[in-house]
Amino acid sequence: MSQAILAITEQLDGSFKNVSFEVISAGKKIAEKTGGPLIAGVMGAGIEAIAGQAVEYGADHILLADHEGLKDGLSDACIQAAAQLIAKSEPAVVLIGATSQGKDIAARLSARLDAPLAMDCVDVRVEGDQVVATRPMYGGKVLAEVSLSGTPAIVAIRPRAVEAVATQGQGEVEKVDINLDGTTLSLVEKHMETGKIELTEADVVVTGGRGMGGDDFAVVEALANVLGGAVGASRSAVDEGWRAVSDQVGQTGKVVAPNLYIACGVSGAIQHLAGMASSRVVVAVNKDPEAPIFSKCDFGIVGDLFDVVPAITAEIEKLKG
Repeated sequence: MSQAILAITEQLDGSFKNVSFEVISAGKKIAEKTGGPLIAGVMGAGIEAIAGQAVEYGADHILLADHEGLKDGLSDACIQAAAQLIAKSEPAVVLIGATSQGKDIAARLSARLDAPLAMDCVDVRVEGDQVVATRPMYGGKVLAEVSLSGTPAIVAIRPRAVEAVATQGQGEVEKVDINLDGTTLSLVEKHMETGKIELTEADVVVTGGRGMGGDDFAVVEALANVLGGAVGASRSAVDEGWRAVSDQVGQTGKVVAPNLYIACGVSGAIQHLAGMASSRVVVAVNKDPEAPIFSKCDFGIVGDLFDVVPAITAEIEKLKG
């Protein structure tokens, strides 16, 4: 295998998401083994200034799809642009982040190109001429090795599953003329929550569960704030209406893999564990010593979260001066 590797990046309002650099790094590792060039696909409107950042993570060539029709990140426009980048580069492997947008693009590209797809992967490699992806199955209970036959092999990589490693690439930038005729979706209205860290991008996630007892997440928010992290919620907390669906962590919510995950009043249902199993360090606070979360955490505190969490926050504030 000596064909190109295409890493499709994702940006928001002119800034790359971290998963973009992780995808490029994963592609670099494959390209070094296969001897093919690593190409970064950059899509958006008015994003020429940021395209060069892909060089810092090893991109040998950058295909820039800069088109006003890509400004809002609508799926049908992104699909058309991504398909044209693939036609231009003729890659053996296409890598993309397993974000909400990335999953949509990956699935529709797979159908459009009749190409094999492995979704939500935590690793990808090449063995001989075979692309092999590793992905969790059965709620994270097992890791499956999936072999992809066909070209291009499409792999969607879970955010924070692969380390973004800085390494210099050749970085030639080529602007590609994109045709978006026939796109039908249009943006009616957009509401953005400013200052809020995206769960799947956060280094620290502090989650509140049923043990919160209501919609007052102030103690959890205070801890997340002092740690520079994001606030999550279990499905039970979301079902009660205490937090928005966008905050839900779990099998039916968002899958996170932060360096530090703090579960406050979360019992540890299988579905929730599936959404945070890849966290590097897990801390649990629960007054029930038999809570399943304690069998999955690195550090556990048995106690009332409304006493424990503020005490932790206060100590961190002292350490930070």
